[in-house]
Amino acid sequence: MPSKAKPLSDAELASYEATRDLAADLLESIKQMKAGKTHVIASPAAEARQRTGLSQSQFAALLGVSVRTLQGWEQGRKRPSGAARTLLTIARTNPKAILDAAIEN
Repeated sequence: MPSKAKPLSDAELASYEATRDLAADLLESIKQMKAGKTHVIASPAAEARQRTGLSQSQFAALLGVSVRTLQGWEQGRKRPSGAARTLLTIARTNPKAILDAAIEN
């Protein structure tokens, strides 16, 4: 299993940012996207919602959370609680089960 890189210290980050050519980095990223060398990684929350075929507002209502909370999960800014993670796993692995449960309630 690959090891995770150690986060940069504040001084290391400042040094990196001081010498970084942001324009060149952006152009390189665009070249990679055009060449098909990149791919989008969906968050577990986004993947679960997409598999149900529901909109963000519909899926948030189904889970009993706000749309902003769901967006935070999908964008990786927030981490769902244990119960929410379980519901998201069910929605991701068996979307019909979560939809059936919503119909029954």
